[in-house]
Amino acid sequence: MGKDYYDVLGITKSATEDDIKKAYRKQALRYHPDKNKSPEAEDKFKEIAEAYDILSDPKKKDVYDRFGEEGLKGGGGQTGAGGPGTFNYTFQGDPHAVFAEFFGGRNPFDQLFGNRNGGFHEEMNQEDPFARFGMAGGGLGGLPRSFSSGMGGMGGMGGGTSLTKRQDPPVVHDLQVTLEEVFSGCVKKMKISHQRLNPDRRSWRTQEKILEVEIKKGWKEGTKITFPKEGDETPTNIPADVVFVLKDRPHPVFRRDGADIIYPAKVSLRDALCGCTLRAPTLDGRTVTLTTSDIVRPGMKRRITGEGLPLAKSPGLRGDLVVEFEVKFPESLSASARGTISQVLPPS
Repeated sequence: MGKDYYDVLGITKSATEDDIKKAYRKQALRYHPDKNKSPEAEDKFKEIAEAYDILSDPKKKDVYDRFGEEGLKGGGGQTGAGGPGTFNYTFQGDPHAVFAEFFGGRNPFDQLFGNRNGGFHEEMNQEDPFARFGMAGGGLGGLPRSFSSGMGGMGGMGGGTSLTKRQDPPVVHDLQVTLEEVFSGCVKKMKISHQRLNPDRRSWRTQEKILEVEIKKGWKEGTKITFPKEGDETPTNIPADVVFVLKDRPHPVFRRDGADIIYPAKVSLRDALCGCTLRAPTLDGRTVTLTTSDIVRPGMKRRITGEGLPLAKSPGLRGDLVVEFEVKFPESLSASARGTISQVLPPS
């Protein structure tokens, strides 16, 4: 009977040239000795290479289709009209060379399948390693751009273009800071966990790292601090930048407006009408005295110059402390108080 090379590749005799290429790709990746550690993998890998060498060559394939393995290898004794004549085929090639030539001189395992265990990814379909890229059966239809741009030589269909790596999108984290930290500046230590490649450039490990974020005086909410390429590293990507975005932590007393600090001061109706003196706190723990003899209306503001936050671009200068008055009205009034007020205050 001889060997059935179609069966070796898992295809039928009606397979097209493209079907043969797809089948070789699938079987060669499945049984490559670097990835398949079973005892029969080396022999199977060689048999697959021989099958592809025969079926991908129109002349060899024609002789094999008509006369089988024995006729192809000169053992059938058939000569003359319709016979193989002196055709005598022996596979003397290196299956690894066939593999390298098929993939354009590159090792696809290095570019596509590196992982922390040095073998197939845990989620990879070992029957068809390309399935997770939408390439079941070896098709290229669903391959992401970052992979497809570097695979011109796959399937013997192009040259040895190198894989184009693309950088992953930034990894963004909010970083909450207090107004006191913005006032004085500080350094915050942020612990991250990211993946880094091992020396073999195929597998990787999880690594923890401390990033020191310097918060400068007066930095505004929304300021971004970028640590280049501190994201996860794999054989096929450029690590993402890690970005911290400043967010103001709610303050129990103040709120900020740019470089100004807003202090809501509650005063009684009597103080609002008759004048008052109040002591306003500052971010550095002091108090400043503010006296007003004017009638205080709800929402009225008074500025205390230079008691706000440092200016980000000129840390020697500061914004203002803005006192925003809130008038507390009494819950109730006695009859005598009502009478007194009605006599003192003019009618509307």
